[in-house]
Amino acid sequence: MGTYQAAFTALGDPTRQLIFERLAAGPLSVGELAASLPVSRPAVSQHLKVLREARLVRSSSVGTRNVYSVDPAGVRAMRDYMDDLWGRALENFARVVEEEQ
Repeated sequence: MGTYQAAFTALGDPTRQLIFERLAAGPLSVGELAASLPVSRPAVSQHLKVLREARLVRSSSVGTRNVYSVDPAGVRAMRDYMDDLWGRALENFARVVEEEQ
């Protein structure tokens, strides 16, 4: 599965979407994420594992805890895919408009 495909699959879960959106605002630890979500710390850790495998988040050690942040490489892969898809859609739309004239 391509990087962007894994990313879209990972974001198919509403809780992972919330975690990703919170991390888009800045780096957070598991505890900080769990405090603002209706799921346990172990559940947050499992969601972060899926997001990390999809290259949407990365972690770094700060003292005794892991801090998670958005991984620009995974986001870039999703954006490149969407830019390409949107570009092709616009080209096809322009072709249809020209054919109708």
